[in-house]
Amino acid sequence: MKRQTKDPEIRPVFRSVLICLWLVLLFACRPQQRIDGYLHQRLAHDPSTLDPAHIVDVTGGMIAAKLFNGLVQLNEKLEIVPDIAERWTVSRDGKEYTFYLGRNIRFHNKRHVSAEDFRYSFERLLSPDTGSPNRWVLERISGAAEYIKGKTVHVSGIRVLDDHALQISLKEPFAPFLHLLTMPPAYVIPREDAERWGRDFAYHPSGTGPFKLSGWRHNVSVMLDRNSDYFGGEPAISGIMYRIIPEDITASAEFELGNLDILSVSASEYRRYRESDRWKGLISSLEGINSYYLGLNCSKPPLSDPLARKAVSMAIDREKILHTYYEGRGRLAHGPVPDILRNWNMPDMQSYDPEKAAMLAIKSGLKGRVLKFFVSADPENIDIAEIVQSYLKKAGIEVEIRPLEWSAYKSAVNNGEPDMFWLSWWADYPDPENFLFPLFHSSNHGAGGNRTRYTNLAVDALIDRARRSMSASDKSAAFAMAEITIAGDAPWVFFWHKNEYIVRQPGLKKFRIYPIYSIDKGMEISF
Repeated sequence: MKRQTKDPEIRPVFRSVLICLWLVLLFACRPQQRIDGYLHQRLAHDPSTLDPAHIVDVTGGMIAAKLFNGLVQLNEKLEIVPDIAERWTVSRDGKEYTFYLGRNIRFHNKRHVSAEDFRYSFERLLSPDTGSPNRWVLERISGAAEYIKGKTVHVSGIRVLDDHALQISLKEPFAPFLHLLTMPPAYVIPREDAERWGRDFAYHPSGTGPFKLSGWRHNVSVMLDRNSDYFGGEPAISGIMYRIIPEDITASAEFELGNLDILSVSASEYRRYRESDRWKGLISSLEGINSYYLGLNCSKPPLSDPLARKAVSMAIDREKILHTYYEGRGRLAHGPVPDILRNWNMPDMQSYDPEKAAMLAIKSGLKGRVLKFFVSADPENIDIAEIVQSYLKKAGIEVEIRPLEWSAYKSAVNNGEPDMFWLSWWADYPDPENFLFPLFHSSNHGAGGNRTRYTNLAVDALIDRARRSMSASDKSAAFAMAEITIAGDAPWVFFWHKNEYIVRQPGLKKFRIYPIYSIDKGMEISF
């Protein structure tokens, strides 16, 4: 499907009129869709899965954080703090971790959690039968490689000392290991429920979290009920109703009718809410730890040629798009690592140069080729795609935009079907490693994170060196060299690090934005 191009200076000024008409229709025709005591939120698309072993997106991770727990978690200051493990020790050589679990912690099925449950959950993640794209989270544990190859019954580096003590040994020191354990793949699940449901555990998740799944109407809603037995205390709200609303205009109308309690402000509605006397005092903001990018498929022509990728990059005025269409709602990206995580200087190696872009397009054979540009069928993403299309056309590069429903889109991108795609990556934990290893290491092609299928053995070696290092300065130096090399190879066009803007209803209490999705357990918010 080829769409009309769009000039980056043109804003969709008719949206306010559409909102008004939409509100009139909704007031006239639509009943209030609220459940007392429940927080009502919008999801732009249906979650792909709620099985922690398979979650690779923020939507799934955000919900999973409320259904499950791990050994440790992040607090709002981005510090590692206890979760199910009350305390832990680390050996002097940095290779052995011993966790002491809290007692009287129950799964949603009422059974007590033990150290054996963590061994099962971790080995399930690593098992080839599970087919998890997140296996890399635990692959540094001693014996993991042998277990994956079927040579052992258990992972030798995971030892159950007693019901409430678990010991994990690593092959070599790895500074970010505790951060990895805060991620959804490291959440604990009950064996009996996982084996009862098999693959369908993705749609019938059972954990230990402050909420439990009570209903999932695909492409309509996901409903969570409060878990009154939660070991961390009882949530202040009765539950959470996630309503799946793909269209921004519909979500805004539902919010203004009072049918949603909080709303992430889209680019098309940002100015209207910011200038509204009714809503401007109810907007919260935060500098996001994320990277928005145009991914370029490095595994097949024409974009397997670095010159072709540089032609695409130089043809796009990212800064102009950021300050016109996107209204300055972020910080210009110079590489994949967000500015607030980087402690080295990063030059901008993707400056706008349309004349050079046109020259490189000819030299690389890109001119005259039609690039398949896949995007999710979200209005904001399609707007961005049309703007990119117009810039590339001026450089002699033809683009065919193909919007897809989220699940189909994610599958196509993971399988390497498009030439170009628009995505973002949000921090799972606050370390540059989280933006370099999954996204650019050659071991993670596809669903593991490296969706551009970028391969550079020198970058692999630098990332591996940084991950092994226990020296902060050596780690930063290796990451800096890796990021500069990546930027020079241009597997992405680096767009921006998005700031978060959330508007809320006036009756909502103790609302806050968290820098990483897994921190928000939904415990404090109330009416």
